[in-house]
Amino acid sequence: MKGGDTRDRILEVAARLFHEQGFEATTVATILRTARVNSGSLYHFFPSKGALLVGVLERYVESLPSAVLEPTEMATGDPIERVFALLEVYRRRLLVSDCTRGSPIGDLALEVGSRDPHARALIEAYFSAWADGVRGWLEAAGARLPADLDRSALARFVLAVMEGAVMQARVAGTLEPFDVSVARLRSHLDLLLERARRERGEAEREGVITGDDSGSSDRLPEKAMPGEHTGWRAW
Repeated sequence: MKGGDTRDRILEVAARLFHEQGFEATTVATILRTARVNSGSLYHFFPSKGALLVGVLERYVESLPSAVLEPTEMATGDPIERVFALLEVYRRRLLVSDCTRGSPIGDLALEVGSRDPHARALIEAYFSAWADGVRGWLEAAGARLPADLDRSALARFVLAVMEGAVMQARVAGTLEPFDVSVARLRSHLDLLLERARRERGEAEREGVITGDDSGSSDRLPEKAMPGEHTGWRAW
């Protein structure tokens, strides 16, 4: 096995075990046995278990676009529905694990984020990149959302809903808290979409009242834009 392959194998196994068992509960011996490598190989790449944690977190940050965001974008072309398609990813993780596992970064944030500054910085980098991806979708929605909406703040709110919903579902041992939380997020976005529709209608009427009937292509439509509500799941 080549050096790069060995390092990737160690990171893959460590990431899975940290997610399944937790960082503290996962011993180096378990990682060595599961990855089928000797201690010399592991310590050649990672001089300590803490260094291995940093490597795992760096891997999560680097793979976020290809592993999480891009597949979500391929699942639907509607930028609003991408938000809910992304949340469905975490719902499936809960479902297949009987509500024992959800967000691997969220778990590590709770366990080690307050103790290790380097790990904390990487976790925040991951959360920021995740929220930036959602913000990009919200920006792509354009006039379907209110013009004065703080899309960065809403993206962080979506992140908070996801992490909080996952935590509640794991504690309850059922998907119900997750589904209730996401349904409330759907209702919030529906209200924002409706507000934007009203604003577009008012702008259209104002144009008529002021005699702006030039037919400019920049005028906003009075009707709802395509894809404003496609009924993703029950959300």
